[in-house]
Amino acid sequence: MKNLLTVLGSLLLFSITYASEIELQKGMVITQSVRFQSKTYFLNAEIDLSKPILVIDGSNITIDFNQAILKGSNDQKNPDKFYGLAILIKKGSKNIVLKNALIHGFKVAVMADSVENLTIDRCNLSYQYRQYLKSNWEREDISDWMSFHHNEKDEWLRYGAGIYLKNCISPTITNNEITGSQSALLLTNTKKATIYNNNFSFNSAIGIGLYRSCYNTIYHNKLDFNVRGYSYGKYKRGQDSAGFLVFEQSSDNIFAYNSATHSGDGFFLWAGQTTMDSGKGGSNDNFIYNNNFSYASTNGIEVTFSRNLIMKNIIKDCDHGIWGGYSFDTDITDNTFANNRIGIAIEHGQNFNIALNSFENDLTGVKLWSREKQPDDWAYPKLRNTESRNYWIAANRFTATETAFNIMGTDTVVFSGNIKLMVNQPLLLGERVENIDTSREASVFDMDYQKDERLKLVKVKELPTLTTPAGKKEIRITAWGPYDFKYPYLHLKEIDQQGIYQLEVLGPAGKWKPGKMEGFELVALGIDSFPSTLSVKPDTVNPYKLIEILRTG
Repeated sequence: MKNLLTVLGSLLLFSITYASEIELQKGMVITQSVRFQSKTYFLNAEIDLSKPILVIDGSNITIDFNQAILKGSNDQKNPDKFYGLAILIKKGSKNIVLKNALIHGFKVAVMADSVENLTIDRCNLSYQYRQYLKSNWEREDISDWMSFHHNEKDEWLRYGAGIYLKNCISPTITNNEITGSQSALLLTNTKKATIYNNNFSFNSAIGIGLYRSCYNTIYHNKLDFNVRGYSYGKYKRGQDSAGFLVFEQSSDNIFAYNSATHSGDGFFLWAGQTTMDSGKGGSNDNFIYNNNFSYASTNGIEVTFSRNLIMKNIIKDCDHGIWGGYSFDTDITDNTFANNRIGIAIEHGQNFNIALNSFENDLTGVKLWSREKQPDDWAYPKLRNTESRNYWIAANRFTATETAFNIMGTDTVVFSGNIKLMVNQPLLLGERVENIDTSREASVFDMDYQKDERLKLVKVKELPTLTTPAGKKEIRITAWGPYDFKYPYLHLKEIDQQGIYQLEVLGPAGKWKPGKMEGFELVALGIDSFPSTLSVKPDTVNPYKLIEILRTG
């Protein structure tokens, strides 16, 4: 069998059999299955994303990169200058398989538009475009904040991506790695995707992002350390980075058994501007089940202006475990909260069931409230009722929690059988509170729930293993994004009152020793294996010079 390829607009016939390996060339249009020679290709794309290195066009095509490496932007050193598109899968294509590709150094590695039954399998699409971050260890720079609120005209592409799927039906994304980029996988108007067993960690903005994307099943992925805008003990706003981003009418999706720890938000859901302007719709009926959203710099889960089911998740050491502003008809069931400032915080929520959750060492377990006046520039509260009302809170367990419940500006809350151990303030009521029913709070309330039928779509029912150190102190942001523990790195922890720079010496397994120091003198030296410490004192008027660390062994 011969393969037909269109190269730079000219029709050329390659006399190769199906099993032959061909050389990748810039401008190829692939119309039948191919296998590339396993080598490194240094090919710069055009800046225009409509002019990729490689185009795939047709049906029933398998493209096996055979572990070949495609490297773009070879005339650039820094990732904020990376440009171009590596692979475009054209509109109308069907039953496409892309596998075993290693693609680095582009604005976007793979883009598919209006493709049905696309499979991307066992590809490494790491180290694409990412912005230079102006925030530093001491202060946040507002220019680093992201904005994903609009994507009707593919505005998300300005941030780049490992994979960008648009108007696709039934794609399968599995066994891929995308790290060291700004965003890993972005979906817009994509339906019935199956996304599992991927590693989309250590990106400077988003692990997986959805926009107008529904009926997708996303499970057993690693999306840890998708974060920016954080410095331990200094600032912690995350700048709208997230493990999961779910925006603008993205409904009926399943998110199960994913690890999205150490991110800006673990899970960030917003109804979208359509809902804000019309009061209708939302990112509704998503099933968020048995994920780990711990160590988020802001919220483990943020769900706003929408209706969803949140069940059996692990949410530890976040600012808010769950932030549910303006959400409605939502169940929060059997989740584990620990060491958060506030476990569950809901502003202007309506019709919530909060049951069977455990809270341990949270400053506040559940906080419900409303404002007396809504923002004047919001259409949403002018179009629908936004009172804080109608909560059923039952069979939760609070242990060593400073305040179990803090409620103000809320009407109708019914408590049933919540257990409180070593709780300082069981119920704190503020102003504008009505119809608080605690008559059954001392009763033993035994309840259970049936397994959701949607879990039949989830084939792996365990969390990925967290292989990096746990805790927010492990988030260290470099100029290009989160540090990934793969290379030696000096992290400035603090400058003490004597002007001594206290540094962490980080890296993978091995030995290290200090090399040449310019502008500093050594004060104290830690152990010679990673992690370690180093204390130095500046001896010039310009101390901000690099310290060379030599790793041995």
